[in-house]
Amino acid sequence: MLLKLNTKLITYDYIILGAGASGLLLAYRMSQDAFFDDKSILIIDQVKNKGNDRTWCYWENGVGEWDALVSKKWSKVYFGSAWFSKTIPIIPFQYKMIRSGIFYDTLWKEINTKSNISFVEGKVNNVSEQVHSVIIETTNGKYKGTNIFNSLPNSDIYKSQDKYPLIHQHFVGWFIKTPVDTFDDSKATFMDFSVPQNGNTRFMYVLPIDKKTALFEYTLFSKELLEYRVYEEAIKRYLDRKNIVDYTIIEKEKGNIPMTSFKFNRLNSNRILHIGTAGGWTKASTGYTFTSTSKKTKDVVEFLKKNQDLSTFNKRTKYRFYDLIFLDVLAKHNNEGAALFSSMFKKADVTTIFRFLDEESTLIEDLKIILSVPPKRFIQAFLKRLF
Repeated sequence: MLLKLNTKLITYDYIILGAGASGLLLAYRMSQDAFFDDKSILIIDQVKNKGNDRTWCYWENGVGEWDALVSKKWSKVYFGSAWFSKTIPIIPFQYKMIRSGIFYDTLWKEINTKSNISFVEGKVNNVSEQVHSVIIETTNGKYKGTNIFNSLPNSDIYKSQDKYPLIHQHFVGWFIKTPVDTFDDSKATFMDFSVPQNGNTRFMYVLPIDKKTALFEYTLFSKELLEYRVYEEAIKRYLDRKNIVDYTIIEKEKGNIPMTSFKFNRLNSNRILHIGTAGGWTKASTGYTFTSTSKKTKDVVEFLKKNQDLSTFNKRTKYRFYDLIFLDVLAKHNNEGAALFSSMFKKADVTTIFRFLDEESTLIEDLKIILSVPPKRFIQAFLKRLF
C-alpha cells in the first residue's frame, strides 16, 4: 500500500526500472495476479510507447501464451555453411516472430486497467539502497521503493572484468519489400555462413514474412563491433548474390546483445533484483532472451508471494557452465564459429538442440549435444575452467 512520509516522498511496494520486455512483462504478470492488487507498483522509463523497436523470435512446441501476437510462424529452418547445408523440419516446434509494437500495446492495455500501477517518464540517475528501502533519483524527481526490479543494463560491470568472456551478438537488419513474389515464406534462414567470415563468426539471418516481404539481418558473434556501413554493405552484397535487386527498404533495425556468463546474480541484493539482460536472463551462448524472460517473470511473481530477500531468487544450473565453456571457445577461436555450429546442426537433432538451448534437456540429450561439437577446443576450455 502507499505510505506517505513526512518528507512527502511516497514509498511504493515495487518499483520497476525500465519498460522494455522484461520490465513490462513483470508488470503485466503482476497485473494479472490478485496477490498484487493491494500493492503499489511504479514503472519508470524515459519512454512509455516504444513502438516497433525490437523483433523477437523464439521456438516453441505447440500453442503458446503469445500466439495471438505472433506475426509469422515457420515449421522449417535453413542452415547453410561450407560444411553442412540443409532445410530442416522442426515439427513439433515452430519458429515464431513477434514485433515489439503489438507486444507493448497489448501489455500496456492490461496494465493500464490497474489503478495500483503507475508510470513515470524519466531517466534514472541514481539508485541508493537503504536499510528498509531504496531511493531512486530520476530527472523527474525522487521515488522510494521497498523492492526494486532493474532492467536497465550497465555494461561497464561485465566489460571491466576478464574472468568471464564477453562476446557481442551485433547486427543490422533491413526489412525489404519486392514488387513480385520473391521469397519462400515457408522457412526461416537460421544461419547462413556463406558470407565471408573475416576471422569472425558471421552469418545472414533471414525471416520471410510473406512472398514479397522479408527481414535480412547481418549478424556477428565477435568481440568487436563494426562501422554501421559495413553491416549494410554486407546485406546489399548478399541480396545481389541472391539476384534480389528490385526492392524497397521499408524499415531498419540494429542491435547489440551481450553474450557473457558473468555472474549477474552477484549484483542482486535484499531489495534489488536485476532482470532481463541486466540480470543475465539473455541466453549466454545464443543471445536469445524472449523465452527466458517470459519464464522468469512468472518465476519472480511466484517467488514474491513467499520470499522477502530478492538476492535468493537466482539458482545455479548446469547450463551456466555449458554456456561458459562454449563462450570460452568462441571468444578464443572466433574464426571457428561456422564450423562449430555446422557440426552441431549436422550431428544433433534440431529438436534436441532447441530443448538444450531452452534449458529443458535431459542428461542424455546434453551428452548428444556435447558429442556433436568438435571435442578438442571444448576439452581444452573445460580443463582450463576445472583447474
